[in-house]
Amino acid sequence: MTSPHPALWPSDVTKEWRRALERYSDVVARQDVAKLPELDRWYREELPEAIAARHPAHVTHPELVRLTEWKMARGVWRAPNLVLVRGNAPDMVIETSRGALAKIPHPTAPISTLATLAGVGPATASAVTAAVAPELYPFFDELVAAQVPGLGKVAWTLSYYGRYAAALRERADALGAPWTPVMVERALWSSVGGKTGSA
Repeated sequence: MTSPHPALWPSDVTKEWRRALERYSDVVARQDVAKLPELDRWYREELPEAIAARHPAHVTHPELVRLTEWKMARGVWRAPNLVLVRGNAPDMVIETSRGALAKIPHPTAPISTLATLAGVGPATASAVTAAVAPELYPFFDELVAAQVPGLGKVAWTLSYYGRYAAALRERADALGAPWTPVMVERALWSSVGGKTGSA
């Protein structure tokens, strides 16, 4: 049976990628998850500015909780993980995220540091780094990873994320400015209609 969505990854036609990216907000709205459009707008527009305004850069406990809610609303809702994230001490979230973001541009060290927080795996950690450095770190999404040739079965591990992020960086480079790995990730997610993924 053929997919109703033509594969975007092999395309070198920038217009096709741009069209998929432009549909992102509509696809978010079509997920039929009540809070997702509001959370997604906050994640894309407000959170990066809030983090960038802090020196040194870090996320707060409420931001980490809300970011986790965004990630789950866009993918799979895992209530126990959210409970764990909420249980992190606010000071620890600031301290850990400050240390993690100081490790940018290392390909995986910021992810592994953030993942020491309770309930935070590579996907949630990547959502933080993607908000801070979209030119380096794409959000780790299962639907997107499944479209990238050569990565194999999706594994929620640091090494898999490293390969995934490298592939999306290469694709962004091939598409040229102003493409970033985050834009590539959103276009790919949008191109298959969204849902469902990210552990």
